[in-house]
Amino acid sequence: MKNGTRIVDMGTRLIAAGILGYSAFMKLTAAPVAVYIFQRLGMEPHGRYGVAALEILAIVLLLVPKMAWRGAILGCLMMFGAICMHLTMAEVNVKGDGGLMFASALVVLACCVSVLVFHKAELDAELN
Repeated sequence: MKNGTRIVDMGTRLIAAGILGYSAFMKLTAAPVAVYIFQRLGMEPHGRYGVAALEILAIVLLLVPKMAWRGAILGCLMMFGAICMHLTMAEVNVKGDGGLMFASALVVLACCVSVLVFHKAELDAELN
């Protein structure tokens, strides 16, 4: 990887990890908005804790360079689920947040897809 590409790769991994970390913190501390969402889904509290654990796992994988593509795949899958949840609940603006949670899921998804592009060679080597 070139130096500029390496910086962008690290930046996207840090952005995704930061947003996932904040989201996991909100879930683990039972923030009212997190509790509200998981109550609407019928997954409170076990689903909330399970998703937080997966987010923490994705953070760890994203921050280890050789494991980044695994964290990116996990992040993509979780954000796809979060986006689908927001759209099917017909609630992009959750409790007056102005769509911030939905936008955060889109940003993490974009970051994780870019990590997969940057680590394509490692992914190909693992799959072949």
